[in-house]
Amino acid sequence: MAKVNVGDTVPQGTFVHVPFTPELEEHSACGMPLKLSTDAWKGKKVLLFAVPGAFTPSCHANHAPPYLAQLPALKAKGIDTVAVVSANDPFVLSGWSRILGFKDQILALSDPDGKWSEQLGLTVDLSGAGIGLGKRTTRYAIVLDDLKIVYLGVEPDPTKVTVSGVDAVLAAL
Repeated sequence: MAKVNVGDTVPQGTFVHVPFTPELEEHSACGMPLKLSTDAWKGKKVLLFAVPGAFTPSCHANHAPPYLAQLPALKAKGIDTVAVVSANDPFVLSGWSRILGFKDQILALSDPDGKWSEQLGLTVDLSGAGIGLGKRTTRYAIVLDDLKIVYLGVEPDPTKVTVSGVDAVLAAL
């Protein structure tokens, strides 16, 4: 259950990501992970969409690709930064984002151990699935304006994409 609501300021958090470089396109390099703090989003309008796992069916086919396709519409609505958040490690997220063609257009942010998402009350325990997923970020979308939540869409069923999908976010902007 979400511990945050529209109008709240998000807690400070630190993510890890592998910035896109042309060398990564050839898949012969892994890149060096860097840390990114939520402090970097002060004064900006940021859209975060979270997935339980890279390369998982709904995340890979239904959730992430439409965000890339609708990036021009999101930018036209004033979004400065778009990022996908997951408890996956930064190397997996980097590889996944390259396969999806995000390049430097959508950041792929690792939320180590789901700590930031847990502060928001937005994690899900998928241990019962029996495929080694454990505790993950649940499926959600948040729009921040100067670190204040102006949109929050949390999926009641993390296998589905409705309120966290790009169409729902665009309709709310």
